[in-house]
Amino acid sequence: MLKQLYINNFTLIDTLDIPFNQGFSVITGETGAGKSIIIGAINLLLGQRADTKCIKHNTRKCVIEAHFNVSRYGMQGFFDENGIDYDADDCILRREISPSGKSRAFINDTPVQLSVMRSLGGQLIDIHSQHQNLLLNEEDFQLDVVDIIADDKKLLKQYKDCFAEYKDIRNKVKRKRDEIEENKKNEDFIRFQLNELQDADLKSGMQDELEHESDMLNHVEDIKTSLYNIENILGTGGNSDNGGINNRLKEAVRSLDGITDIYPDAKPLAERLESCYIELKDILHEISSNAENIEFDPQRLEQVNSKLDTIYSLEQKHNVKNVEDLLSLKAEYEVKLNQINNSDEELSELLAQENQLQERCNELAGELTKVRIKSARKIEKEMPDRLIPLGIPKVRFSVAIDNKELSADGCDRVAFLFSANTSTPMQPVAQVASGGEIARVMLSLKAMISGAVKLPTIIFDEIDTGVSGKIAEKMAGIMQEMADAERQVISITHLPQIAAKGTTHYKVFKEEGKDGTISRMKILTTDDRIKEIAQMLSGSEISDAAISNAKELLKLS
Repeated sequence: MLKQLYINNFTLIDTLDIPFNQGFSVITGETGAGKSIIIGAINLLLGQRADTKCIKHNTRKCVIEAHFNVSRYGMQGFFDENGIDYDADDCILRREISPSGKSRAFINDTPVQLSVMRSLGGQLIDIHSQHQNLLLNEEDFQLDVVDIIADDKKLLKQYKDCFAEYKDIRNKVKRKRDEIEENKKNEDFIRFQLNELQDADLKSGMQDELEHESDMLNHVEDIKTSLYNIENILGTGGNSDNGGINNRLKEAVRSLDGITDIYPDAKPLAERLESCYIELKDILHEISSNAENIEFDPQRLEQVNSKLDTIYSLEQKHNVKNVEDLLSLKAEYEVKLNQINNSDEELSELLAQENQLQERCNELAGELTKVRIKSARKIEKEMPDRLIPLGIPKVRFSVAIDNKELSADGCDRVAFLFSANTSTPMQPVAQVASGGEIARVMLSLKAMISGAVKLPTIIFDEIDTGVSGKIAEKMAGIMQEMADAERQVISITHLPQIAAKGTTHYKVFKEEGKDGTISRMKILTTDDRIKEIAQMLSGSEISDAAISNAKELLKLS
């Protein structure tokens, strides 16, 4: 429940710090005194978007803070899930708004996203204002009421999870069909491109090898000339009188061998020269062999250049740099054609999953319909019992449940039908009920819902529109009963009959200060309550009769 509300620099409020009690509390005050400002401040704690216009003029920032006791509502899981310290006896929601438009939200002094504050706030406070009566126009609201009374959270979650999977698989089926259609349009093109790449018989590293071979074939004569020249230098064909380098080297080895007996240092030198001689001899043999084997082959050159032309053409066509890129492209085309070939089988598998999930959704939706029909009968039975004492003695109330296509909330279309007398056929309540009747219908529905949901705090913002007298007393009695069922109920009202029923009575009023008009709020004493209710009964001039009536009303409270 709400324990304390602190408001600083919010529209006409400079500072407000006021406690709230358990049970049924009422807030009164003249029109324009600032009651709506307090509701606006609480709405900011429930995650409503902030407007810089709400900040009091010439102030640094606006702060709204509320303290709650949540010890009886099993909320620790929410705090653990969102990484927030849990204090069941003092849960603090705070909102700060700067003139620049920056807004910050805190729960127990931990900064949080506004969505997290909105989620928690929705579990702590329900504000019912006049505009919420328009919810009776909305099918979703009526379905929500039926679900709340049915207490079908687990079943509804099962269905919603199943429907989400069903919706996802339907999207996959659509995408697969679109993909198949698109691929089939491109199949001939893809197949042609792939065949062209396959015919090229490409291999990794091929381009470098072919370019090297082409370069060599184009310079065969130069290569042979160089090899023959080297052969002459190394072999016996050199210009030296003593033959080629290799022969001279052999002679040097023999000369060193001849002096090893008288010059021992010559032996290792001779061995080293012998190694050189053997290596050069091997090189000479290889050069001679290469020179004999290298021949100009115009046919092979034509084949190599033709292959290179094919590669260059494919690279230019596909805007790639090398054979490796062409091979990657070839693999992509192979995958696409494989997908096209297997797409019908994949679609069949997806369709089978879709049918299976649709059947499961229909099964769960059918179970939802059964519990909703049971809930509807309960609402139909209970609503007249609530509305007849509220001054609609001939009321008829029905909950129509019709079938619709599978959707996120099931396959049921709900409509609340209403008639205030026996001679008028029942029609959708928002179309035929007066403003006062709608207020009473909504209060009765809220009373039923609050019993099922067990919200800690319910605020009624001038829900008494269009009623007065005994009916107002009955409405106050319903609110009091709701408050007696271990919840906090706060009613902002213009009616003395409702104000008199409150256990705690707050008054909102205006004061003129040096900085202009300021809204204030205070808890009324018994004497203050008598005067306030008497004024609500008689106007600005409080008569003795009004005082007497006020005392009588308070005695009934």
